[in-house]
Amino acid sequence: MFDVVLLSLDDGAAGGCANAGPRVPVLTCRDALVAGGATVETVTAGSDGDIDDVLARAEARLIVAAATDGQLRAVVRRMIRRYAPKPGQRPDDLPADRTLPDLPAIGILPLSPVDLVTRLGLPDDPAKVAAAVLGGQSRRLDLLRNDGGSATLHGTLFGGSDEAGRAVPFAARIEVDDAVLADGTEPLLAATIANADGYSSFDGLPLAPRADATDGVLDVAVALSVTVGRWPRRRETRVEVRRARGRAVAVHPRAEVPFVDDGVAGTLGRKRTWWMERGAWAAYTS
Repeated sequence: MFDVVLLSLDDGAAGGCANAGPRVPVLTCRDALVAGGATVETVTAGSDGDIDDVLARAEARLIVAAATDGQLRAVVRRMIRRYAPKPGQRPDDLPADRTLPDLPAIGILPLSPVDLVTRLGLPDDPAKVAAAVLGGQSRRLDLLRNDGGSATLHGTLFGGSDEAGRAVPFAARIEVDDAVLADGTEPLLAATIANADGYSSFDGLPLAPRADATDGVLDVAVALSVTVGRWPRRRETRVEVRRARGRAVAVHPRAEVPFVDDGVAGTLGRKRTWWMERGAWAAYTS
């Protein structure tokens, strides 16, 4: 006999994402869980406090009904808050490259195509999600934390565009471990921090095609315009992409720059650092 909580998020708990209340996939997944012998409670969370109440049920397995990467991130952020050690209370058995213990596994039920689920090859059919949770097999995955108090599961893309859809250049110093990827003087067209493949591209060019949510490193890329050719009539402008991989990245914008983190928009106006938490979270898989 299993106890399962099937959690949906509304706008208040998901940073402005679309309402994910009771829908056909949720009911289908619930029915499959019950047929498999589970006792199931469906919950709609409207705030961080509602998510916290669900996470407090330590004996229950959790399925998150998500329509976007951002909704899934909203739950993982609350898990981090619940399980992260308090300052000065780091456990002796915590790996040296981690600030978090292993977070409990969660099931992910896509309410619409969720890019991260597709990229990770996780079950995307309600019945298969139910079977994975009942089977209990999970896959450990990397996540990124940052010194702004947030987390990233898929990736962050920096840069904006004008009304015509053209990239608006910005300047930022970007350091990956000890390597300087951009020194803050060059106009960048885009920059990305990726944990999993497929998060971002520029002008049809993938920015971080090697990103892997199980390899223990983050992938960083910047795109900028460069002029090539020695003679004026033969010069041409093309997009150059610089890439680096490492344990941590610091982004220091010279002015406010828009970004999208796991699908949630924001602006960054001060230095921020992201670092890798290898294998810190887990998803049920078949």
